[in-house]
Amino acid sequence: MVTLKIEGMSCNNCVRHVTEALKKVAGVERVEVSLEEGRATVSGSAPVEKLIEAVEEEGYTARVA
Repeated sequence: MVTLKIEGMSCNNCVRHVTEALKKVAGVERVEVSLEEGRATVSGSAPVEKLIEAVEEEGYTARVA
């Protein structure tokens, strides 16, 4: 499991974009995104670099929490 700090989310639509982007990464089994905490928790075997890249392609900033 990996927890990412996500910056730039301001609404539930942002949460949906981040969730969908992370779910598309090969190896992701489960995604939980919290707007209030500015975090995404991802389960599976996807490389962290690919997760960060997917979030950043959506226009948000991500780093390992």
